[in-house]
Amino acid sequence: MLLTITTTHQPATDLGFLLAKNPARCQSFPLSFGQAHVFYPVAHDRVCTAALLVDLDPIRLVRRRSRQSQDRTLGQYVNDRPYVASSFLSVALARVYKSALSGQSKERPALAAMAIPLEAQITAVQCRDGERMLRALFEPLGYNVSAECQPLDTAFPEWEASTYWSVTLRATHRLHDLLTHLYVLLPVLDDDKHYWVGKEELEKLLAKGEGWLATHPERDLIVARYLRYRRRLTREALARLVVEDDTDPDATEAAQAHEEAVLEDRISLSEQRMMAVLAVLRGAGATRVIDLGCGEGKFLQTLLTHTDCEQITGMDVSSRALALAKRRLRLDRLPARQRARITLFQGALTYRDQRLTGYDAACALEVIEHLEPSRLGAFERVLFEFARPPTVVITTPNTEYNVRFENLAAGRLRHGDHRFEWTREEFSRWVQRVADRSGYAFRLLPIGPVDPAIGAPTQMAVFTR
Repeated sequence: MLLTITTTHQPATDLGFLLAKNPARCQSFPLSFGQAHVFYPVAHDRVCTAALLVDLDPIRLVRRRSRQSQDRTLGQYVNDRPYVASSFLSVALARVYKSALSGQSKERPALAAMAIPLEAQITAVQCRDGERMLRALFEPLGYNVSAECQPLDTAFPEWEASTYWSVTLRATHRLHDLLTHLYVLLPVLDDDKHYWVGKEELEKLLAKGEGWLATHPERDLIVARYLRYRRRLTREALARLVVEDDTDPDATEAAQAHEEAVLEDRISLSEQRMMAVLAVLRGAGATRVIDLGCGEGKFLQTLLTHTDCEQITGMDVSSRALALAKRRLRLDRLPARQRARITLFQGALTYRDQRLTGYDAACALEVIEHLEPSRLGAFERVLFEFARPPTVVITTPNTEYNVRFENLAAGRLRHGDHRFEWTREEFSRWVQRVADRSGYAFRLLPIGPVDPAIGAPTQMAVFTR
């Protein structure tokens, strides 16, 4: 079985530092079921490819099985296991790329934490559910998926359809993310783990799935297949994932949101922000609007009061926030006609989701600063490449204005969960890059009182196509 990983991040040969494998050498590693070999078919400054070849020994594999096995057929020796990416490849990844899988790099720690262009090619995977399943697993994680079905035998086209696929995954991710996704999802695709699944595997799944599995649209299927359908383990894993998913809007989050609201209360910035976005939506003639990262539903409540919005949707990663939004909007008490206008659903901004399509406009009010910078690329693809609404409105704090908040200590961000806050120039550069890449026009608008030296407290970008 063969896996290649390619990058064009320059100098591309830094991939060797990330993988802790010298591009100038071919290295071999013993495995309990065979050998793994790492080599670089291409290695120069512009592009570098690392290949992991796993040579599985079917004789050794049979001898490792229990002597009590009743299988005496030739199939135990002659099968697809040496060729198809499966749990064997996951074990090899963990053995050979151990430091990269954990996100560590002694020589290039900053690069290990950086999203870089990556392409992974897997020569053969077994997926009985076809291309749809391949896309359902990888596209929500921000990958561009190319899949080609491999015929069982070109000489006999009348044979039944093959379940084997050659797959190429392209994305701008941290190498750690790519390896983690492959480690978990390859056994899920193959659906035939070669070793015993116990409590240790549950802990591995939760550790490797941190930050993405809880909100993946195929979470339940991934968990069930990875744990080999062991009901007790599956129930425990899903329960723990739900708890972890619900930890965002807890008392700490509420306190942080209150702190941010107090800072901005003197200038009624929240109200000005919602009115500014509403004016943009009305000017665009948008009647179907989705609020991405809707939180407790404040802007949804504003939209609901305007009859020109026929379809209103709120999406948030937190089920608890959605429950609070439902309470704020009093959905159970609304007249049937009003209730039919609004929909709430759980989802993540960094995962491709068919439910995000079909809207006139999408809004993200004070949301992107809550994302890790390394996940912004996935957010951009989800919104501007896949969903592609005619109008997109994004607001975010102007960090230059923070000096005007008396209760905000120097160097602190406005909200405890903010991962970054941009200056006007930084936001402008990001907006320009996104617009150029996705074919949108844009305009930048201030929200709140404008200071001649440091601008307005909130900056807004309106994308149109």
